[in-house]
Amino acid sequence: MTQSAYFEGPALRALAAGRGQPAFAKPVEPAGNQRDRIWELAETLHCSIVGTCLTTAEARSLLAKLGVPNARGMSEHHLHGQVVHVAGRKDGGGKLLQKALDRCHRAEIRRFEQATTAAEVRALWRESLERGAIPGAYWAAMTHPATDWALVQDIFGEVHMLSHLVGQSNRADIRRLRQLEENLAQAHETIAAQGERIRTLSEERDGLSARERSAERERSVAAIVTAEPLPAEAETIRSLRARLAREQAHAEALEEKLAVSSAASARLSAALATETDRRRALETEIAGLETFLAEPEDEAAASAPDRDALAGRTLLYVGGRPRHVAKLRGLTEELGGRLLSHDGGIEDAMPLLAGLVGQSDLVLFPVDCVSHEATGLVKRHCEARAVPFKALRSASLASFLHALSEGVRAPA
Repeated sequence: MTQSAYFEGPALRALAAGRGQPAFAKPVEPAGNQRDRIWELAETLHCSIVGTCLTTAEARSLLAKLGVPNARGMSEHHLHGQVVHVAGRKDGGGKLLQKALDRCHRAEIRRFEQATTAAEVRALWRESLERGAIPGAYWAAMTHPATDWALVQDIFGEVHMLSHLVGQSNRADIRRLRQLEENLAQAHETIAAQGERIRTLSEERDGLSARERSAERERSVAAIVTAEPLPAEAETIRSLRARLAREQAHAEALEEKLAVSSAASARLSAALATETDRRRALETEIAGLETFLAEPEDEAAASAPDRDALAGRTLLYVGGRPRHVAKLRGLTEELGGRLLSHDGGIEDAMPLLAGLVGQSDLVLFPVDCVSHEATGLVKRHCEARAVPFKALRSASLASFLHALSEGVRAPA
């Protein structure tokens, strides 16, 4: 199969459409009017519930209460995996997680209590979805006693598709980077102007204090000379003191405003750095994809891997989408390699991973389309056998090609 034929027709359309549905295990049916507990739900729902309904700060606090080492310093991906593992263990932290989610989303849970049928739960969910109040409504709907399996699938699918919409918004995010940069520059200018204003007010305050002391000395001399009170000057002093108090209050207000502006500037800088890193990663993958798709006579094609780039090396791909994996296998074979695959425990048995890792020269897995259990097993088997592994940013073709290009440059 030629390179151009591989990317034409149904193959490219299937890849662009991102076909592939998550596999579920049917949850336990609720008993009476009792809401479901998180450990009673299907394990395939735990990841989306933790990722959607629990903030990073709340997750760190939960693990800290459970005595998990380094809960405050672990990466967000590792943190998420730890909490997902806790969700399925009633006496291993599941109860504490249930209380945390109920406490965070108490208002939505009460709102959903008025529903008595699946249709009424669906109506409340649609209303929350339109308002953008997704985390609390997702938790309340998934644990509601009237929610049936069909509704669980519909709500899960809508939340799942939101992640795709976020991915599609990357281009808009890149455009917003420029606006963030402009806002940051304006914030710096505002802070500088406010600092200059504070310095001016401080100088005026110091000057006012000096004039007040001078006036006091003059009044003392006049009192000695005339031996009479000076009520007009006393009124002037009171006026000056009132003005000084107002200026001091104004200066303090400006200092508070400067502190708020500095905090906003720090947040904008952090957001800009995050978006810049994301843009660089996307640009790198897009550049690799464009290079690979270049025609042979193009100058860009000179850096693309040749048809024997992998030189008989064996790759293992864990996770991903079944139809997508078949296309990746054909692409690997075109480059002179062999691709083994394991679906991460959906249908393939987990014990098979050890043997597959032992046959491989490089192990790849997309972090957005593989279970946490499979990820942990792959890392342990690779470290035990000294087999290199790489976590792909996504299950996209661009991420796979980028990893292949790095694998081609690395020594066999």
